[in-house]
Amino acid sequence: MKITEITKSDFEPLKILFLKERQRTFSWLDTSEFKLDDFEKHTQGEYILVAHINEIPVGFISIWMPNSFIHHLYVDQEYQGQKIGTELLKAAIQKTKFPLTLKCLENNIKAVEFYNKTGFIEKEKGRSENGTYILFELSKDIN
Repeated sequence: MKITEITKSDFEPLKILFLKERQRTFSWLDTSEFKLDDFEKHTQGEYILVAHINEIPVGFISIWMPNSFIHHLYVDQEYQGQKIGTELLKAAIQKTKFPLTLKCLENNIKAVEFYNKTGFIEKEKGRSENGTYILFELSKDIN
């Protein structure tokens, strides 16, 4: 696996990955409004790192750098469980500063478990139009 900054050739496959994984992940929401061009809208102005296996984008992390805020972290379902998310986080840590924060919907149980296991601390909970979210913070390197 190789992690690089996003390139022009990554956009089309990542648009598909982003749509597919959001539809699968947020099954409790009405995902009919999710669109292929959401990727570019939702990551505009963010720093994006992409995980590639055999030159194929299999995951990405996007960060709003002024706040060290992780906006998105997605790994293609076929490649989950292979430490790709962890490696994307490690690469992001090298490019930003502590503390890193992110919001994760409470109903996204798999992601909540991942962030807890990776070393993020639950700082607070809040409400959004999509449900209760957890504000997570990471203040140290991860293994």
